[in-house]
Amino acid sequence: MKRLLVPSAALLWGLQFALLNPVLALLLVALFDATAGQVGLALAAYNLAGFAASLLVPAYADRRADYLRPMLVCAALTVALAPVLAFSTSLPVAVAALVVLGGPAGVGNSLLFAHLKHSGASTSSVINTRAVSSVAWVAGPPLATVLITGFGNGAVLTLLAVVAALTVVTAAAMIRTSRGAARAGAATAATATGRDEPMSRPGVVAVVGAFVLLQATNSAVVAVMSLYVTRDLGLPVAWAGIALGVAAGLEIPALLLAGRLTGRFSNLTLLTSGCVCGIAYYVVMTLVSGPVALLAAQVLNAWFFAVVAGVGLTLFQEVIPRAGLASGLYTNTRRVGAVLSGPLVGLGAATSLGYGAVFAASAALTLVSLVIVVVLQRSASRRAAGHPAREPGTVDTAAG
Repeated sequence: MKRLLVPSAALLWGLQFALLNPVLALLLVALFDATAGQVGLALAAYNLAGFAASLLVPAYADRRADYLRPMLVCAALTVALAPVLAFSTSLPVAVAALVVLGGPAGVGNSLLFAHLKHSGASTSSVINTRAVSSVAWVAGPPLATVLITGFGNGAVLTLLAVVAALTVVTAAAMIRTSRGAARAGAATAATATGRDEPMSRPGVVAVVGAFVLLQATNSAVVAVMSLYVTRDLGLPVAWAGIALGVAAGLEIPALLLAGRLTGRFSNLTLLTSGCVCGIAYYVVMTLVSGPVALLAAQVLNAWFFAVVAGVGLTLFQEVIPRAGLASGLYTNTRRVGAVLSGPLVGLGAATSLGYGAVFAASAALTLVSLVIVVVLQRSASRRAAGHPAREPGTVDTAAG
């Protein structure tokens, strides 16, 4: 039973936001008659609150070396958020709830992975847990739309409250079972060694920058997939959903494979392979002309995003000593990347290439990230060969 707690928590945290985030704009319009401008402002406030919480809450958890109790509070905030959205008739009240309750609640998933790192979990265990979260994102959005279609907007909020309540129960159970293992886990984490060499603080900044670019490309191409399929390829819009579904489904075995490969290759090596596949995917997408090639290209996309999502998280945990800060920063690369994806999406209407220009620009940005990763990898190899003394401005990738 104890072994099921972490996978269960990962599934429940994934479901919470796989249910809410894809339909949040729809709920604001349906429940509060929000205009397009109001929806944009509400989502911006919600994401800004999440950004701040992703830095502040993990920092608090790092200072206390306790990630489970803050995670429990985050789950309880989601329990409170659902009825406020369901029963409120005021858009300002709903937006305030999203900022005060929803922003901090979204940190719970990051705290789960910080707890895994702090308790000495292996890299493969972290990636396998991330794969469980991906299962939730495969099932969550279709389930939310089915509930709204069949039972109304309140049904998805009711399910959200139930899932959040189960998350509270799971977090409480993890707190009880982790007390006896806390010292052993901390000792394991302290003696664990990573496969990547120590990295300077400028190197950490470079890693963060590379991931912001990678996340931006992923957000942009997901956003324009429907438009690209219908306007540039001339296919029914259903093919866009099928393509994204295939990529999401393949992402799970890709994550499991990445977890197995972490014992043989460094995170930077695996990240290099992911960037290469990402560049290939974006280039192929500018050339596809039919549904067969469209679906075949998703194999490349699945490996690319599996590496960014799974290996990327563990890389952050190795190069940043504080587990909470590492997970929070990684989460925020996704948020910042989503903001930067806006200009990329705009290329679809600004150039003669149509929405294919978004894929071409994404290939270029991924190439920039690949160059950064290769430079960091070569620098790490030179340090490993020379075994230089540690300098004050470096952090140990094995710290956590």
